[in-house]
Amino acid sequence: MRRMLNVAVVAILLGCHQPDPPGSYLYVWAGDSAGKASDFLAVVDANPASSTYGAVITSLATGTMGGMPHHTEAEMPSDNHLLANAFAAGKTWLFDLTNPRTPAILTTFGDAAGFSHPHTFVRLADDTLLATFQYHADSTTAPPTMPMAGHDGMTMPDDRTTGGLVEMDERGTVMRSSSAVDTTVADRKIYPYSVVAIPTIDRAVSTATDMNPADSAPGNWVQFWRLSDLKLLKTVALPAGPLGTEQKWTGEPRLLPDGRNVYIHTFGCGLYLVHGVDSTTPSAQLVYTFPGESCGVPVLTAHYWIQPVPKLHGLVALDIADPLHPRQVSAITVGANDEEPHWLAIDPTGTRLVVNSAGAGTGDRLYVIGFDPESGTLTLDQRFHDPGSTKPGVAMRGKTWPHGFKGTAIPHGTVFSQ
Repeated sequence: MRRMLNVAVVAILLGCHQPDPPGSYLYVWAGDSAGKASDFLAVVDANPASSTYGAVITSLATGTMGGMPHHTEAEMPSDNHLLANAFAAGKTWLFDLTNPRTPAILTTFGDAAGFSHPHTFVRLADDTLLATFQYHADSTTAPPTMPMAGHDGMTMPDDRTTGGLVEMDERGTVMRSSSAVDTTVADRKIYPYSVVAIPTIDRAVSTATDMNPADSAPGNWVQFWRLSDLKLLKTVALPAGPLGTEQKWTGEPRLLPDGRNVYIHTFGCGLYLVHGVDSTTPSAQLVYTFPGESCGVPVLTAHYWIQPVPKLHGLVALDIADPLHPRQVSAITVGANDEEPHWLAIDPTGTRLVVNSAGAGTGDRLYVIGFDPESGTLTLDQRFHDPGSTKPGVAMRGKTWPHGFKGTAIPHGTVFSQ
């Protein structure tokens, strides 16, 4: 009898410590819209089975005010260490999210290898990172600063020169680096924005949108690198589309399921197919145009491309099984007409998305979207909302956050837990 009781007690204890299901938490990288309070990382309950689904669990201040929280990694790394940059501050934080309810800061770093303002971090197979740094770090001048859009008090350099790519570890230790300056093209306003690494063909592909909102450069460049030594091989301009704007501001490059070709979206709402990535003559062609002239950060999952489209106040899902001829299979509107979806990320199961406006509009809510991998159908999760509310989405305005901040928070990088 005693043995049976002991077994029962052990079973109960084990049951109390079952691991959380994949995607049980959302990590929201955000800042004060006025730039007067500290930037912070918030943790939101994203477990649909939880009685507090949609509630803010905790938040952790960085101590930096007005840094402009921007990109995090697109997916939670396997070690639960998440990189998040405050772009205007030119600083990056490494968060330890091993215990989601008690996040911690492991380290922070800024300039690396003579470059400043890191933007995108991509994990490589050997646990190193490939990072884009937008600008060259020039200590001989004290550049003036200018306000960042959507952040009243946030500033960034106005006098900028081309940055580059850096291979480093997650704590900022540099292994190698290379400048994005290409003397074969006349344009000197090439500022590395995002990158995709393709080890199987020893290539990396980077884009070139300047984060400075006052920059009038078209930003229609794509650069091709040899991944093994970060040698810059080629710089190609995207061809103009029929509207004359689709090629502007190259954004997120994504490797297609064939393992060789790449899709590149632009903030000018174009979608380009890039051929011959491993050749000496890579080329790109426009394959789809979304409504509007400002489109957000997409997700590629299986043979679907999911695109935030601010003009539609929602998302569009394309079936890209035929990359030359993508076709729309679903669309969804989120919130009211003040929502301008920008950042998008997918959970580990591939069945849920998180989207926010990231300060692009006056909308202030974080939404969870259901996704059917079989049909590509998108559905708004009506159950994900603030406690005591029935309105879908979690508000970023008028909330008192656990670390003490009260006001309007502007979210950007938002990712699900593993």
